[in-house]
Amino acid sequence: MTSTTRTASVAIGRGALQQLRMTLERETGTQAPALLREIGFAAGADCNDRYAAWLKDRHQVEGPHALDADFLSETMDGFFQETGWGHLAVGSAGAGVLAVDSPDWAEAEPRGAEYPACHLSSGMLADFFTRLGATPAAVMEVECRSRGDARCRFLVASPELLTWIYERMVQGLEYQQVLGER
Repeated sequence: MTSTTRTASVAIGRGALQQLRMTLERETGTQAPALLREIGFAAGADCNDRYAAWLKDRHQVEGPHALDADFLSETMDGFFQETGWGHLAVGSAGAGVLAVDSPDWAEAEPRGAEYPACHLSSGMLADFFTRLGATPAAVMEVECRSRGDARCRFLVASPELLTWIYERMVQGLEYQQVLGER
């Protein structure tokens, strides 16, 4: 199926999205994050197609590649807010690393999670940014409202760079320290 023949998107509410995560966590345990990322990754192409159509409709821009980078955060905030995901801001977190921040991200549910829990979103955003930049991108959530943080923060970088950041975090460094090392 080509992108011009894709079927229309469907929407599910925040409650259903959160229930999907909770059910997978309950039924599959430690497999849930990988399963949710895989599901999210499959949603990235549709999200990118909808963003391209939204840009053309709202801003008369012929797709994400024609967008001036200075307007990326503003347009992504408008798009993700209108599609129900929440507000977001995109900015640099250091050389080769983008930070995507949201104070009200749809997948997050304040509930005392031990680790960041927006796994479906991480997969979706990884595919979305891969398509947007036409180069492989990986996404790791480092702050999450589900564990009581004030915002959800996703880091976007090359898979190699994000792996390096993750490995340093496993050694006990905070992500801000790791980004400061670069």
